[in-house]
Amino acid sequence: MKFQDLYQATKRRASVVIDSVTGKVVAVGTGLSVMAGNAMAAVDPLITTAITDGTADGKEIAGGLLVFAVAVGIVLYIKRKAG
Repeated sequence: MKFQDLYQATKRRASVVIDSVTGKVVAVGTGLSVMAGNAMAAVDPLITTAITDGTADGKEIAGGLLVFAVAVGIVLYIKRKAG
């Protein structure tokens, strides 16, 4: 058997293995996402409220950090132009 023939045969086998593994990964991922969707349906309303409040707080903090970063950038820009 020539090296080229051996290479092609190995390549075909690897392709079949990768295809079967990819199919299994997709099936497991789909199953997990369906299970996660069901699990999230039974969350206590207090937890949902806490998550919503936390998200709002996080957005406020992120907005403040953005304003701070822009202010620092403006100050550095002014310093560079003045210097």
